[in-house]
Amino acid sequence: MALDQSESPAVGSPAPLPDIRRFVVYGAGAIGGVLGARLFAAGHDVVLIARGEHLAAIRADGLRVDSPDDSQTLRVPAVEHPSEIDWRPGDVALLAMKSTGTEEALRALAAVADPGTPIVVVQNGVANELAALRHFANVYGVHVRFPATHLTPGVVEAQSAPVTGILDLGRYPDGVDDIAEQVAAAFRSATFLSEARPDIMRGKYTKLLGNIGNAVDALCGGRGEDISPVNKLIRDEGRAVLEAAGISYLSFDDDRERRGDVIRTRPVNGKARTGSSSWQSLARATGSIEADHLNGEIVLLGRIHGVPTPANELARHLANRAAREGTPPGSLSVAEFLALLSNADSGAVLPTA
Repeated sequence: MALDQSESPAVGSPAPLPDIRRFVVYGAGAIGGVLGARLFAAGHDVVLIARGEHLAAIRADGLRVDSPDDSQTLRVPAVEHPSEIDWRPGDVALLAMKSTGTEEALRALAAVADPGTPIVVVQNGVANELAALRHFANVYGVHVRFPATHLTPGVVEAQSAPVTGILDLGRYPDGVDDIAEQVAAAFRSATFLSEARPDIMRGKYTKLLGNIGNAVDALCGGRGEDISPVNKLIRDEGRAVLEAAGISYLSFDDDRERRGDVIRTRPVNGKARTGSSSWQSLARATGSIEADHLNGEIVLLGRIHGVPTPANELARHLANRAAREGTPPGSLSVAEFLALLSNADSGAVLPTA
């Protein structure tokens, strides 16, 4: 029987998505834990997906969120796997795990969630959105700017108050729709600054230029040394690569203007923030680190476009080795990093375990 064209949707015009009813936060560490708790405290329906001792602690005692102003323990529902969730229209998945776990998480989600489910990428790096788009039709990138820490099972720390952070977002690869506006409104209700923006990846590439310093912070940070000379080398390579690739990004000045004085990092329980997400990976001895998705992105683009990236390759290599071997953060001096870089520039083979 011939299809009545008057009753069929136009090609390329997706059906409208239902309004948001629930947030499923996949990865309840520093970023996901704080974000999920803030949304839950604001009255939104939230389910966390966590694992191991952290999941056990949340189930037993609730999720504790420490901030500069107070401490709050919330009984947020938590499960171990997406298959434990009764997925329904109106669910939105927030990806908040380290990028090393994205592919496994997407496969698990794709096995149980409708392919039209909105996937909101609350992660560092710029490759997670494309990975999600292979499985799901509605993908949204988030430019994450908020300091948070997770070192103890059942506990996360939000280090900025009264505004927890900035979470601008937009459709991937570009554009804004009603779901983006709804998510931004939900974030605003939960102590975040958030706007729906059509060019969200420009901001995410700027964040990448900042995050490629995470490996140096993890390797050399906390020693009282000035790590800015190494960070300058790494970020100069990053800018050169993005320019060679023709990738647009916000200037750091524009990014600082957006931040303004909104993010106010202060001590939590009398302690200042210890380090970046990569620093926390080494401190918790998780066995993995995001360097392949941060410095590795610069290395990849450099190889494609013929731009040398020795500092980023060394940082990627050393950070991965430190994660594999359980080396604590701050175990390498700036002088040692620069010496290894000089050897690499002269053609020496990178050090192995």
